[in-house]
Amino acid sequence: MSTAAIDGLISGLNTTSLINQFMQIEAAPQTLLKQQASANDSLVQALQSLNVKVASLASNATSVASASTWQAVSATSSSSAASATTTSGAVPSSLSFTVDALATAQTSATGIVADAAGVFGGTMPTSATIVTGSGSTATATTIDLQGITTLAGLATAINGANTGVSASVVTISPTQSRLQLTGATGASSAFDLYAGTVTTADLASATPPTAVVDRSAATTAAADAQITLWPGTGSAQAVTSATNTFGNLLTGVNVTVSAVTASGATPVTVTMSRDTSGVPTTASNLVTNISTVLSEISSQTAPTTTTGSDGRTVVSGGVLSGQSSVRRLADAVRTAASTPVNGVSPSTIGIVLNQDGTVTYDASLFSAALAADPAKVQAVLTGVATALQNVATQASDPTTGTLSASIKSQQSVSDQLDKQISDWDTTLALRRTALEKTYSDLEVSLSNLNAQSAYLTSQLNNLTSSSSSSSSSSTSAVKF
Repeated sequence: MSTAAIDGLISGLNTTSLINQFMQIEAAPQTLLKQQASANDSLVQALQSLNVKVASLASNATSVASASTWQAVSATSSSSAASATTTSGAVPSSLSFTVDALATAQTSATGIVADAAGVFGGTMPTSATIVTGSGSTATATTIDLQGITTLAGLATAINGANTGVSASVVTISPTQSRLQLTGATGASSAFDLYAGTVTTADLASATPPTAVVDRSAATTAAADAQITLWPGTGSAQAVTSATNTFGNLLTGVNVTVSAVTASGATPVTVTMSRDTSGVPTTASNLVTNISTVLSEISSQTAPTTTTGSDGRTVVSGGVLSGQSSVRRLADAVRTAASTPVNGVSPSTIGIVLNQDGTVTYDASLFSAALAADPAKVQAVLTGVATALQNVATQASDPTTGTLSASIKSQQSVSDQLDKQISDWDTTLALRRTALEKTYSDLEVSLSNLNAQSAYLTSQLNNLTSSSSSSSSSSTSAVKF
């Protein structure tokens, strides 16, 4: 809007004020459009907020209705000598076994030496080789030892070779130490240390090289863990593992052993059973989502009371009060949450529809029903969740949802209103320019009229003066 000062210098009119008043009248239609646009934007925002909550209800209900929600399995062990954990795919079952051996890692120590060369018999090689495993699965890794003289330097080189073997220096006296080498657990992790570069072909030759640290002389030998399944029966079966964990021993069940079963002791039994400990939380979360949707609808449709300028009470509907689809959605959610499933009312398991239209969760009632008949609770909760999933998805689906369609429609209205308001900006700017020109032209015209008036007055004054002079001369000439 132009703010140029064009107040009348000739007319004395406050033309700025006059034009602003005219523009207020001219802008009345645009003001109404702006009010409509603001109200429509509020409606779009309210619909979007509700849609987010309904979509969350749809997602939560879908999860509750899925079979996986009810297939959680937990594991317990009859002995502290073993523990079990479950993953996806575990089913109720049990398994008995004895723990025959725990997995161990090879530990080897060199003789007492003063430096790195002592490990290799007094002559320091430029390289060394660590061989892990045996036979066709053996792996040989060469370690560069150039420039290394100290036992600490040798340990650092071994640790940096990533062979699965770690080295540490054990101090015996100020001048004497031993190098300790430790591998990973499991028989396949047994290792040897050789001076120089050694290949697996060298090991398979008729005259293989001699190890400076030999697995056969290890302080502790590398060994697998072993358990025997179904001990004492004709189905007894030994199972080994390179670690103390037997992964997927049963489908979705990992067993970790920590102590050998004593001779004659009762075998360890791990039991997998349905885990319903999380079901109450699942039900509570579902009701929370229901309540969130109903609360949003209630708050956005509730009337508000204000006092008008004339002192009268004015009651206005909520921003969503005119949306019949929203009221139908609230009714559908309540119906889905309260309709009996196989003749069993959800209220009997703690999902209660109250007289004021709210839905609440009775934790104690749900827990009692779950303890008495888990299958019935599962059937009812799954039925309620499925019904809610259908209702919420039909409303919030991005493509076909009723709420999504309403949002798109109202956004289109907002776009149209914004364009009309923009068009009015152009119209009003042109109108102000025209008014400013009109009043400016008026001032010019008045200025011209004033100039003409001054000129005419001057001419008349001159004529009057000339006439008076002529009269005086004639009188003087006629003297006797």
